[in-house]
Amino acid sequence: MTDTEIRFGILGCADIARKVSRAIALAPNATIAAVGSRSIDKASRFAAANGFPPSAKVYGSYDAVLDDPDVDAVYVPLPTSLHRRWAVAAAEKKKHVLLEKPVALSAEEFDHIVAACEANGVQFMDGTMWMHHPRTAKMREFLSDSERFGELKSIHSCFTFAASEDFLKNDIRVKPDLDALGALGDTGWYCVRSILWAADFELPKTVIALRSPVLNEAGVILSCGASLHWEDGKVATFHCSFLSNLTMDVTAIGTKGTLHLQDFVIPFEEGKASFSAATKSWFTELVTDWLPRPSEHTVVTDLPQDACMVREFARLVGGIKGSGLSPDKKWPTFSRRTQLVLDAVKASIDKGCEPIAIFN
Repeated sequence: MTDTEIRFGILGCADIARKVSRAIALAPNATIAAVGSRSIDKASRFAAANGFPPSAKVYGSYDAVLDDPDVDAVYVPLPTSLHRRWAVAAAEKKKHVLLEKPVALSAEEFDHIVAACEANGVQFMDGTMWMHHPRTAKMREFLSDSERFGELKSIHSCFTFAASEDFLKNDIRVKPDLDALGALGDTGWYCVRSILWAADFELPKTVIALRSPVLNEAGVILSCGASLHWEDGKVATFHCSFLSNLTMDVTAIGTKGTLHLQDFVIPFEEGKASFSAATKSWFTELVTDWLPRPSEHTVVTDLPQDACMVREFARLVGGIKGSGLSPDKKWPTFSRRTQLVLDAVKASIDKGCEPIAIFN
């Protein structure tokens, strides 16, 4: 049976929308139906520059995309400060919502988005692409193996990049009225998501921001980190920054094994991705070598991870549209828990790195 083709509208012409537009074109069950911007000229140039199909409609407003009966779902790459308004508006027009991260400025804001999606029976998913790479499923198999990995004890995550001078002055991610969470909401979102993913989305009980976060003159975070603590003794740390060389590391350590990868957000190569797994590691007799050495595992994919994300979102939407299925609640749950941890880190920074308790 052929999957239902889901028709996407895109709200805005952000750089990330170029990548997701390509992903929609590559996904076998999706197509671009419309794009809207505050300027119809900008939307027209964006559609032409990114090879939109001739059938794609071009609008000079976001509302026009939401009013289009030929649009099933919308991708929203707008600044975080606009997420609540436009995600809620999309849901109220019965459009399924694929929303860029961070999903909101706070969990309270996000709850309004979820309530609108639930009230209107539409699917919600955030744009965390690496969650949909087939490598992620293979890594989950290792983490779930009690003989090879054992019990999870700690997770360490880092996502940094050295932003240009122009970025640090002009990008929306350093503007308090557009993306007030700065590096915490951008690179930090991925770090927190990786930690929660490794912990099977069990929320920590306490979060403590690391000392000496770096903020710009407007008070937006450029670099920060935190430690996360669970009641059973698990711990995690992360560091996120716009001020350090490109790094995308995750390490998960269990009682019997260790998982490590160096490119968790964007794989080194689009068509394949690797990770290392070590089980019951120790040294040789003279402590000169590891025995056994970590094993390398490579996962090949026919679709890039962003297209895998679109395919999965479109599959869920197709099930709702074509078979009357209910929206999958897993994805908004993952988003909300990630946002709760971000909120706690921000609160800890604001309070001089005091411990902050998390309540679901």
